[in-house]
Amino acid sequence: MSHAAPPPVVVPTIAECRRLVTEARASGKSIGFVPTMGALHDGHLRLIDACRRHCGFLVTSIFVNPTQFGPNEDYQRYPRTPDDDHRRCAEGGVDLIFEPTVAEMYPNGPTATFVEVPGLSSVLEGKSRPTHFRGVTTVVAKLFGIVQPDLAAFGRKDFQQLAVIARMVHDLNMPIRLLPVETHREADGLAMSSRNRYLSADQRRAAVVLSRALQTAAEAVASGERSADRVRQDLAQAIELEPLAQLDYAEVADAETLEPLDDLSAGRPAVALVAARFGDTRLIDNTLLPTVTSESSCN
Repeated sequence: MSHAAPPPVVVPTIAECRRLVTEARASGKSIGFVPTMGALHDGHLRLIDACRRHCGFLVTSIFVNPTQFGPNEDYQRYPRTPDDDHRRCAEGGVDLIFEPTVAEMYPNGPTATFVEVPGLSSVLEGKSRPTHFRGVTTVVAKLFGIVQPDLAAFGRKDFQQLAVIARMVHDLNMPIRLLPVETHREADGLAMSSRNRYLSADQRRAAVVLSRALQTAAEAVASGERSADRVRQDLAQAIELEPLAQLDYAEVADAETLEPLDDLSAGRPAVALVAARFGDTRLIDNTLLPTVTSESSCN
């Protein structure tokens, strides 16, 4: 994933970011964008590499956005590793790092203007974290307005976030193509996340239960299970059997609407999604389930 290229330019202001992007576009380069909250890991490098292959000028933002954290969440302790982040961006061939302060992004405090996607934002993560997606969509809309990318990459690990942003882009006619990138996992299956570094050794071993439960669910559907409720129950039971896991939700939903499903025989794309706490650390994961048609359910 390494590229022989100059180190990225790091800018803290909206004006500087816009100027450099405008210059790149004027030179005929298409603009790619990977928004992050920093604490970059190999999963982020997959996003950067995927976007790099489709654009001429690559921008990465590093901004821990306070408006997507609830009052009792981990905003203050969220990992901040700027030197390592800059090194990883350089390895990935990033051209420009936009690293604003909170005051730069919200000069008058949390803005009174916000972007919200009803429906998709109120289930699953939205139910557990009621203000989360309003913060996400507002900051992503602001970043899109600043960077004005042709292409933006997002990971499927945050499946609901990707769905919400895709709806926002569609509904607001934003001229941006979204590039979904598959979840990057550790060797034992744990989905890579900046929050994994919070886990103790015992919690880290226990957290693998999420990916294993999802894999078992996908195998059950592939083997003929058609009851979404049964898959849902098996997911929950598998996670609850791990003493260090505190289940938040285990859901089987339509992959486009995120509405809970009853029957997996309708031929609609389905996704299994889970969230659980390990100590004070909350992790999420998901997997697309094999698509089932009425014909295959009769065989």
